[in-house]
Amino acid sequence: MNTLEARLRAHPLFADLGEAMIRQIAACARDRHFDAGQYLFRAGGPADEFFLVREGRIGLEAHAPGGAAILFSTLGAGEIIGASWLVPPHRWMFDARASVSTQTICVDAVCLRNQFETDHELGYALMARFLPAFVKRLHATRIQLFDLYGGQAR
Repeated sequence: MNTLEARLRAHPLFADLGEAMIRQIAACARDRHFDAGQYLFRAGGPADEFFLVREGRIGLEAHAPGGAAILFSTLGAGEIIGASWLVPPHRWMFDARASVSTQTICVDAVCLRNQFETDHELGYALMARFLPAFVKRLHATRIQLFDLYGGQAR
């Protein structure tokens, strides 16, 4: 059976979580589709959810003052979109837009943060999974900067 719980379990972020935790996350989650060109979120908006990409591609964009959007990363199946839900003031720092038709699991971050208050094990388990994923992405961005600026980025 292809339930939401099964789809969560199939995502690399949650693959080794116990059944009880998967059920808790599923209680805060839903499937969500985005058409090509559709925004998942915009910079400055409330970061009250995050996304697990099941299929498709999402472009992360930043805006230079007075300039056009700059695509700085493209993420696909098995990736996580959004970390701003973890840190107050819970506002997006960039835009995320579907490059192609994309299937995600959208997790209500307010619901999940509320669960962390009563279930610290769940909070710890998710933080232990999110942190390495985002540190890896930060390192990849650093390498991109070196490529762009010829080792002159500081």
